[in-house]
Amino acid sequence: MPPLPGHNFQDRQATAAKARQALVEKFRTRPPADDPAVLQREAERKAVIEARKVREAQRAEERRLQEIENQKRLAAEAAAAKEAAARAEVERLEQEKRDAAEAERRAAEEEELKAMVEAEKKAERDARYAARKARKAERKGALERYR
Repeated sequence: MPPLPGHNFQDRQATAAKARQALVEKFRTRPPADDPAVLQREAERKAVIEARKVREAQRAEERRLQEIENQKRLAAEAAAAKEAAARAEVERLEQEKRDAAEAERRAAEEEELKAMVEAEKKAERDARYAARKARKAERKGALERYR
């Protein structure tokens, strides 16, 4: 089977030469670097790049300010939490003092009550003892009468 047209060596060489020639023409028709249109496009590119840098700097400044605000807010929250914890601790200590005073008062009342109960018991014992002595003395006096 014979090769398809355009697939022999000379055809491939000619196609490559045409492609190289087209590239050369493309670069030849390009305007020179000092052309006003080229300079204008370059100036537009530089303006876009500068605007991008300005926006990035503004964003960075906004992020920095936001970070400072966040740090201030966190510091304020931490101070408020610390203050609340200190207030809670003071309140807890005061409650403990009140509880201790109440327990001490109750203990004193119980001691007083115990002392009163002991005094009543002693008075009852003394009364029984005195009654017994009186009965004994009465019996002794009665016995002596009959002697």
